[in-house]
Amino acid sequence: MLRIFFLISFILFSNSASSLGTNVFGLGVYDMKFDGSEKNQATDFRYEFRSDKKLFDIGPEEDNFFFLKPFYGVEVTNDSASYFLTGIYFDDNLGELFEGEKSKFFFTPSFGAGIYDDGSGKKLGNDLQFRTSFEVSYELKNKNKIGISFSHISNANLGDKNPGVEILSFSYHIPY
Repeated sequence: MLRIFFLISFILFSNSASSLGTNVFGLGVYDMKFDGSEKNQATDFRYEFRSDKKLFDIGPEEDNFFFLKPFYGVEVTNDSASYFLTGIYFDDNLGELFEGEKSKFFFTPSFGAGIYDDGSGKKLGNDLQFRTSFEVSYELKNKNKIGISFSHISNANLGDKNPGVEILSFSYHIPY
């Protein structure tokens, strides 16, 4: 399983290391529950490289802005849990989507898979974990962005247990 993950990562990102993209730095709350049932809450630190390389166009031909792009990253917590992942995302301008004119607000959903080590943190039931994330960000005058995201990490019932974890993060994006 691990070999397949690294092979797919290599194929997707062999050209991404030299492409333009965005560095995303995040700080958040790991194991965020809205019902007060969290047991292993920790601080989550996140880094992602989001490539501008377009893999697929999933939208209508006339819109030409639903491009799936690759990303890779790492998340670590203050209780030594770590997650190395790769996946796809798209960055959608909310003004263009709803009003037909560009705005400074963006919506960025993503999906990824990676290898998780629980350290002394929450046990997620498997080394292979999947992450879905939804982010809303605002573009600053210098083209950097600030954002807020909500993510869910789960093993998709591949393990004996699948407690999952939610993460609420604030992020800062630096394009280059």
